[in-house]
Amino acid sequence: MIERYSREEMAAIWTPEKKYSTWLAVEVAACEAWNRIDKKIIPDAALKRIKKKARFEVDRIDEIEKVVKHDVIAFLTSVADYVGKDSRFIHIGLTSSDVLDTAYALQLRECSDLIISDIKSLMKAIKRRALQHKNTLMMGRSHGIHAEPVTFGLKMALFYDEMARNLKRMESAREIISYGKISGAVGTFANIDPRVEKYALKSLGLKCAPVSTQIVQRDRHAEFFTTLAIIASTIEKYSVEIRHLQRTEVLEVEEPFTKGQKGSSAMPHKRNPVLTENMTGLARLVRGYSVSAMENIPLWHERDISHSSVERVIGPDSTILIDFMLSRMTTLIAGLVVYPQNMLDNINKLKGLVFSQKVMLALAGGGFSREEAYEIVQRNAMRVWEEQLDFKGLLLADSDITAKLSEGDIDAIFDLKPYIKNVDFIFDRVFGKPIKRKPQKRKIKK
Repeated sequence: MIERYSREEMAAIWTPEKKYSTWLAVEVAACEAWNRIDKKIIPDAALKRIKKKARFEVDRIDEIEKVVKHDVIAFLTSVADYVGKDSRFIHIGLTSSDVLDTAYALQLRECSDLIISDIKSLMKAIKRRALQHKNTLMMGRSHGIHAEPVTFGLKMALFYDEMARNLKRMESAREIISYGKISGAVGTFANIDPRVEKYALKSLGLKCAPVSTQIVQRDRHAEFFTTLAIIASTIEKYSVEIRHLQRTEVLEVEEPFTKGQKGSSAMPHKRNPVLTENMTGLARLVRGYSVSAMENIPLWHERDISHSSVERVIGPDSTILIDFMLSRMTTLIAGLVVYPQNMLDNINKLKGLVFSQKVMLALAGGGFSREEAYEIVQRNAMRVWEEQLDFKGLLLADSDITAKLSEGDIDAIFDLKPYIKNVDFIFDRVFGKPIKRKPQKRKIKK
């Protein structure tokens, strides 16, 4: 199976070419707004020439920035090289952050669209595996110790349900960062008409921040990056689950091991859970970036630029990593190797102890107090742990138990079917009830 990553498409959002193209789109939108409001400020002919000529050269921007030490001034100078004298109409009343923050919103929104698409693809893969293994019994564990049987389909349904919440979070995060500002230095509109902001942002598909300083407030961005951290943590959660289930002593599921793959430079037999280990490590990075985003919220007064250097790293890194992780997990889930027989063997490993609660409940229903029933079952269960005896055999030999339960009653307790009797009910809540279609009546030709 070939892994498909869309990280090239995501990475393209963060190239210098794309960044400056987005800056230019903001500048042109502001020019169009000025022209629409007052043609004396930017005449029609000037706007037409600006839209026709406006472009930039990345190498030239880098060259200028080495001297001026200011990226937006370097950018505007490069644009002016192409536009000529009409460049005096560009950036009227704007401050650098009007361009930077509005463009950043556009970039994050574009990233959001890719991430939302990735989540939906992963959810489809999870749902397919959930339906495939809806009734595939396996051991449920608490504290890492055998508890009671579940199904592998339920594990997948849980994953799907959590990713559905992540989808809603991501859609909300897309909305919260789709705000720009073109309100000038310190956000007072002292040198720009508020109508410029309204028109320009609407044309870019953004909303106006109701109030801003020199920047869009960073709680919006913190929410976005925290959402990415939650998504990464969900992916890690299921990566850790797969890693545990792939352990040699368990071996209930296994990452796909492709032709020609090698597991160890020293031990040719190894088939390691490297994909999920990789995602566990990447999740740590994404969570760390969310902390950096939260630390960007408190800035000095109306603005400082301590957030800028952080965002130049966490913007591309977080989004590219999440895109990669979602794509990798989708491929992994689709190709995951499942071992139903090993799952059944592990259920039977504790010689029937997994039915202890059902025995206790039956005894309590037969007249014992809960405490008495618990003590009777536990003393037999401890013998299974310590002496490797058969639990059912011990129950049949215990007179306290046989006084209340017949051999048929005990046989019925050791039945796995009750553990799947309500799986359909859970699946209906997660995936929705299947649509019942009425059979179509065939028309009989006379």
